[in-house]
Amino acid sequence: MRAFRSVTARVAVLDRPDVDTDQIVPKQFLKRIERTGFGEFLFYDWRRDPAFELNRPEYEGARILLTGPNFGCGSSREHAAWALSDYGFEVVVAPSFGDIFFSNAVQIGLAPVALPALELKRLIRTISGGGELTVDLETETISDPAGRVVPFQMDAFVRQSLLEGLDSIARTLQREADIAAFEKRSPSPIATTGV
Repeated sequence: MRAFRSVTARVAVLDRPDVDTDQIVPKQFLKRIERTGFGEFLFYDWRRDPAFELNRPEYEGARILLTGPNFGCGSSREHAAWALSDYGFEVVVAPSFGDIFFSNAVQIGLAPVALPALELKRLIRTISGGGELTVDLETETISDPAGRVVPFQMDAFVRQSLLEGLDSIARTLQREADIAAFEKRSPSPIATTGV
């Protein structure tokens, strides 16, 4: 997983509550196990509507998504986070997230930033019609073009995982020497060699 520190980029706004993982990437596209190739199916059903927010030309190439509360609720499909990342998003800012979606996003380096609803509405008004924001995970701030800086807080473990680009496997591998030493000191009660 890639490390995430900060991004200054175009913003897309999807100001809807309770966007579930079934809408983020519909079930018919869940036939692959790779993490790539899902971007083209992001919000597949909604994108057929020409008036859908992400069809607006000013949002093309956006890497930051501002959205409503309870984003990523619903089923536990990892593909939802994969589709957002594959589409090009690096950060999703919302008042709250579905728990499993939040975890899946962190595991692939997609930064889920929780921001109070009032602050989020102010940011949306600031960049209405297209614009850029800077999301800085090191300083835990979001800066708008007018120079306004909005602080946010992220769980220390989650923040460090994103800053260092560590998923669960990479974190475990950091302790590989300790694990090997433990296994050497504590042999298995069941023979596992030569099986």
